[in-house]
Order: sequence, then C-alpha cells, then structure tokens
Amino acid sequence: MFERLNTPEEAYNFKLGAALTMEKTVLDILDESIDKAQHEEVRQLLQQHRRETEQHVENLEQVFAAMEWGVDDSPCPAIDGLKAEGKANLKKTDDALVDGVILQGAAEVEHHEIGVYENLILNARAMKREDVVDLLRKNLSSEEETLRKVMATQEEVASRALAHTAP
Repeated sequence: MFERLNTPEEAYNFKLGAALTMEKTVLDILDESIDKAQHEEVRQLLQQHRRETEQHVENLEQVFAAMEWGVDDSPCPAIDGLKAEGKANLKKTDDALVDGVILQGAAEVEHHEIGVYENLILNARAMKREDVVDLLRKNLSSEEETLRKVMATQEEVASRALAHTAP
C-alpha cells in the first residue's frame, strides 16, 4: 500500500498491517504445528492459542475500523523468517523431539508478537488513542499468558525428553 512512509499515521498503518499479517501467519504455523504435535497436551495448548489468535485478528480489524482505515495486511518478513526456521528445524528433528522443537519455535514467535504489540501500544498512546490501546492490550495480555504456558509446557517436555535419553 505504501511505497514510502511519510507520516506517523502512515507508519502506524503499515505496522498495524504487518501485525495483521503476523497473526494470520501464526494461524498457519499453528495449523501445521497442531498436525505435527506428538502429545495431546501440546496439541491442546496449540489449539487454544489458535482460538485466541483468531480473536487477535478480529481485534486488529477493530483497530483498523477505529482508526477509520481500510484493513490492510502489510508484509511481515520477521514472522516469515520464524515460520521458515520452524519448518526447517522440524524437518531434521526426530519424532521424539518434535514437541520440544514446536514449543521452542512457539516461544520465539510469542516473544516477537509481544514486541510488536508493545510498540503498537506505545504509538497508539502517543496518538492519544486509548480505544486502540485497549484493543491492543487485550492481544498483548493474551500473548504474554500464552508465552507463560508455552514455557511451562516446554520445560516439562524437555525434562521428559532428557529423562528418556539419560544413561
């Protein structure tokens, strides 16, 4: 949409569109991860996060509406890179370690999403758009909670994997 970003509003619109692309890509990542997950606890965690991510997309679309902008999905090369890295790692991973690799990738994605929402919130505050801040804060809180759950599950999975390989 934008060849050059000339105003703070254009830059924000572009970043908002990149966030929407990010969340839609996360839906794809989650679908692939759910299919590959080995244990039900990991599958359920990913399914729950998928439902939450659908809500994140809706919240971002509401932000576009609140700003009176058409919904736009700008490129998000960072999430594309995380997706590609996750796929590559899974291809070379033994089935017994797949859940751990999925959760490691999920943690990295969550950290990226948290950073994106923190920046969007900061700029919405600067524009004095508390209505937008409130919507984005919902997504941020959800991402932080998901990261906590991913890390806890990852620790359990890693401990199990190490217990099975210990001499």
